[in-house]
Amino acid sequence: MITLRCCVIDDEPLAARLIGSYVERTPFLSLEGVYNSATDAARPIISGEIDLVFLDIEMPQLGGMEFAKIIPETCKVVFTTAYDRYAVQGFRVNALDYLLKPVSYDEFLEAANRAVKEATARVETPVAEPAPAQRREFIVVKSEYRMLQIRVSDIRFVEGLKDYVKIYIAGQSRPVLTLMSMKAVEDLLCGGDFLRVHRSYLVNTRHISVIERNHLVIADHPIPISDSYRKAFADYLAGLS
Repeated sequence: MITLRCCVIDDEPLAARLIGSYVERTPFLSLEGVYNSATDAARPIISGEIDLVFLDIEMPQLGGMEFAKIIPETCKVVFTTAYDRYAVQGFRVNALDYLLKPVSYDEFLEAANRAVKEATARVETPVAEPAPAQRREFIVVKSEYRMLQIRVSDIRFVEGLKDYVKIYIAGQSRPVLTLMSMKAVEDLLCGGDFLRVHRSYLVNTRHISVIERNHLVIADHPIPISDSYRKAFADYLAGLS
């Protein structure tokens, strides 16, 4: 049996811990995180690190129903709520199940079994050819208590600042500041037109206007090319010829 990576999102700490304890006692589930807001859980879910989320509906800032609309199809949703009036809406956003609080372990286990059966069926379904990798059209990041959807092609470059990054976007005078590592951003934007040229800089090669010996320029911003990434950049240039 496969193991599903799970997280729990609930603004009520007691309810979150209860569902988290259910995950921990279920052999085919792995608890990857317990969050008290959808915005805090957005990065691992959007980046594909979670297979199944137990999601409360009524939460401040970003409600569960709204958050479910931006969750990738590869991550399944089980709603947990104290209100039955959301049931129809829940199934409209393709929720796997809908559990009313207080949730018993038997009810939880029934939903978890449904999730693992569906995941197993997807893995075992034969396909003629693997689907080609899809480039992301958008990424979603948290900035100043908001979730922002950014078109990948509009990103000029990303600058790392210790625990934060600045995302510079075409047509915007100010960069988007978000709590994220350069490695996490690089994983989101891997392949395609993005290239790491410095430990603190990831650039969209389509926005490069000038290339010199030790730096390049994007929209009047000089960006250094460090020795560690010089070969990768040289390989990129060689591929253009």
